[in-house]
Amino acid sequence: MGMRVLAAMSGGVDSAVAAARIAEAGHDVTGVHLALSANPQSHRTGARGCCTVEDSRDARRAADVIGIPFYIWDMAERFQRDVVDDFVAEYAAGRTPNPCLRCNEKIKFAAVLDRALALGFDAVATGHHARLVDGVLSRSVDAGKDQSYVLGVLTREQLRHAIFPLGGSTKTEVRAEAARRGLTVADKPDSHDICFIADGDTRGFLAKRLGSAEGPIVDEGGEVVGSHHGAHGFTVGQRKGLRIDRPAPDGRPRYVLSIEPVSNTVTVGPRSALEVTSISCDRPVWNGSAADGDLTVQLRAHGEVYGCRFEERDGGLLIDLDRPATGVAAGQAAVLYSGDTVIGSATIASAA
Repeated sequence: MGMRVLAAMSGGVDSAVAAARIAEAGHDVTGVHLALSANPQSHRTGARGCCTVEDSRDARRAADVIGIPFYIWDMAERFQRDVVDDFVAEYAAGRTPNPCLRCNEKIKFAAVLDRALALGFDAVATGHHARLVDGVLSRSVDAGKDQSYVLGVLTREQLRHAIFPLGGSTKTEVRAEAARRGLTVADKPDSHDICFIADGDTRGFLAKRLGSAEGPIVDEGGEVVGSHHGAHGFTVGQRKGLRIDRPAPDGRPRYVLSIEPVSNTVTVGPRSALEVTSISCDRPVWNGSAADGDLTVQLRAHGEVYGCRFEERDGGLLIDLDRPATGVAAGQAAVLYSGDTVIGSATIASAA
């Protein structure tokens, strides 16, 4: 017997094919597009952004081709509060957030899933490239498009009501299938960067909301080597965009090592100073269990994977890496894997 499934349709190729596959499998599918912007643009800017009028129309056309009912849900106020405001607040506190992860946690698998279940749906389907194997989150077969990292924050209960139809296919296969099905989004570019910053200028976006304040850029010894217009415009590991007046004595490039929002100070140093092997995390979420095999951790979306060991401590996690990692920023997620299976995730608090 088929399930009642709510298919989240962004207007892109992945969510369209996901909805088509679920409908073809015999489930009772309803498509929904999430209106996440109070003042959506008419068109996307190149391949950046999403949530535009054009995207909602593309989603509706895809639903018509598939032959399923389609609705638009206004989630703009919730998205502003839980994703955009959180993004700004995290940068103001000297951390580097991941808004896609927060959107999955707070919008797609909290607000949307809660409403879907209240309306009698059994599950929510999305176009994420990830797999559910016996109810456990796992990597997609397409390593280059794998999105299990940004889903690692989901709880077991949320995953129990989730469907990811694309995890066993590559992006090339998904586009080819969309073309065969007559979906006009088959060749539509993927959205990149941060969906609510259509022009990709994160520093400018933050400056409008947090203002500008001149502050020092200092080296590891505390000597001033440059200046900036706001510590919130930087992230650990950043190399470009630094206004450094005094080059390093050895002539090598400098990287952001730390950000201190209270004193508005950015500390820079050599790449070697970014290396860490111990990471403290808080707010752990467990959605799987460790199986026999090597444990690994991923510290950024599409970032490197590191062998590791971990222990629970004081309500958080302490993760020890098998080799040094660089550019580990507070506010990002550390997602733990056993093979291709997600064990859980936690928010990075500090690293050494």
